[in-house]
Amino acid sequence: MPLSILTRDLITNNIPFLRLEDKVYSALELMNENNVTHLPIINGEKFIGLISEEDLLQAENDHTTLSEMEQSFANISVKENAHFLKAVQIAAEAGVTVVPVVNDENDLLGTVTYNELLKHSSGFMNLGEPGGLIVLEIESNQYSFNELNRIVENNDARITQLNTTNDAHTGIMLVTIKINKPEISDIIASFQRHEYNVKYFFGEESYTNELKSNYDNLMSYLKV
Repeated sequence: MPLSILTRDLITNNIPFLRLEDKVYSALELMNENNVTHLPIINGEKFIGLISEEDLLQAENDHTTLSEMEQSFANISVKENAHFLKAVQIAAEAGVTVVPVVNDENDLLGTVTYNELLKHSSGFMNLGEPGGLIVLEIESNQYSFNELNRIVENNDARITQLNTTNDAHTGIMLVTIKINKPEISDIIASFQRHEYNVKYFFGEESYTNELKSNYDNLMSYLKV
């Protein structure tokens, strides 16, 4: 069975959520029970923010309600139809243990834990096998497997896995490509020369651009 690539497929309902009327001590107890240091907060069904253990511990007393701490809420979430690598990126950059998953109406659907994201990333990228991963953002009507394959093969590599997902609202397709070699700087450069938008990439070379720091973060966590 192919691994899921949409964040909604990784949602867990085992992680609790908080409400504005909840007290600090209750939120801390829930974090401790679930081995996380962040929990989402809702008002009705709407997601309104993420609170951290660090911020809770700075409250004046443990009977303070969360409604008195709204200035500490972090606006961190991911849409249900986002590629799960987007959730990995958000979690790594923000340093959070859970990522809230919301729909277009900002209703909280559940959460994905960072640990689960890393496990899924390991399986998705076949980290036991050498190779790189590239995610391209393409207009749906401009997608051509033959052209993508030609670009990869022209760099003495081959595609070992390819997955696509479409955003029905924007017409944008995310194409996830697994390459059979880890040194992918030349392939990245080729895609960019052909005016493809390289959304994410993970490889073992020293090639750098604005996404290199995300790769470093992910790899360091995977080695823990």
